[in-house]
Amino acid sequence: MSFITIKKETIKGSILFLSIILISFFSGKQFLQMHKKDIIIQGPGISSKVKLSVYFPLLKGTPGDTDVYVFKGKEEGGNLLILGGTHPNEPAGFLTAIILIENIHVDKGKVFIIPQANHSGFTHNDPHEGNPQRFPIQTPEGIRWFRYGSRLTNPVHQWPDPVLYVNPSGQKLSGAESRNLNRCYPGKAKGNLTERIAFGITNLIKKEQIDLAIDLHEAAPEYPVINAIVFHENSAELAALVYMELQMEGFEFRLEASPKNLRGLSHREWGDTTKVKAILLESANASHGRLKGKPSVALIIDGKDKNYVKASRIGRLFVPFDEKGIPLKVRVGRHVAAIKAFLSNLQEVELGKGIDITNFPSAREIIEHGTGIYLEPPK
Repeated sequence: MSFITIKKETIKGSILFLSIILISFFSGKQFLQMHKKDIIIQGPGISSKVKLSVYFPLLKGTPGDTDVYVFKGKEEGGNLLILGGTHPNEPAGFLTAIILIENIHVDKGKVFIIPQANHSGFTHNDPHEGNPQRFPIQTPEGIRWFRYGSRLTNPVHQWPDPVLYVNPSGQKLSGAESRNLNRCYPGKAKGNLTERIAFGITNLIKKEQIDLAIDLHEAAPEYPVINAIVFHENSAELAALVYMELQMEGFEFRLEASPKNLRGLSHREWGDTTKVKAILLESANASHGRLKGKPSVALIIDGKDKNYVKASRIGRLFVPFDEKGIPLKVRVGRHVAAIKAFLSNLQEVELGKGIDITNFPSAREIIEHGTGIYLEPPK
């Protein structure tokens, strides 16, 4: 082999090596961006912000520890917990929680809000889904960006999955469900990371004597439990009153009783193991479904998808779906309307447990003008 040939091969090898280095650098940089926290701006009504590890110290320093925002009224009343981000690929839940954090004042009672219940799930995407890492919300003074995460705890933080998962309530599930926070209640003190997160949230409910806990979710349009109020039997009367109020306001919801044979879910285990009235809310999210077309930021925000329009026409969905889609602002507005209805009716079924909140965002204005009007500008 001649000297010139050797030199050419050396140059080619060097170029290939440098290319690999550059690709690794930029892909690694993008990967680390997934661990960059969303900015949540504390509103003027916040009394304090603590970590979930305050309620379960073994979470301290782990990827499962997450922020708890506390609002205390001057007058005693009921105690409310709002949970967003149980599943970080259901953005209406955690965005609703963030809007409340940045706006509300509590005059009576206490409100605890956890916007990113499974914080670990916000640090990665579901593999092979092709979902965007983040999505933007336009505020009057600039764009805020938020993570679009995974339904499950990051496998980097909890691995390997068992072949068969037996949750703390004894139900057998597929192994990956060991990383699904809403299959791990009431949690386990010496369990895996996801079980410890669930244990911390259950401890919060007990220690703070929470009267009403609302877990905010989204589901695919083809899923039968959709646009629903899922209630534990101890909350049946309250859920019925809320359902009627929402119907009168023009919001269509379904009432779904929590199945006693489906264990590990918040609305079942909270109600069974504590004194709290346990509620789960579901809105319809096309970006979460299996029938959707190409994943995109537009699908998350605008909720428009031709596949779902076709599916609706042939009767394959459990919610109406047309060319207008089901935008994120509509889903957030529905959550806000339902939370308001629960607060207005709580006093009816639990004397002395009223919770008075001012500067509560308007569901109708959110639906008409978008979520950005209630978000602080980016800092």
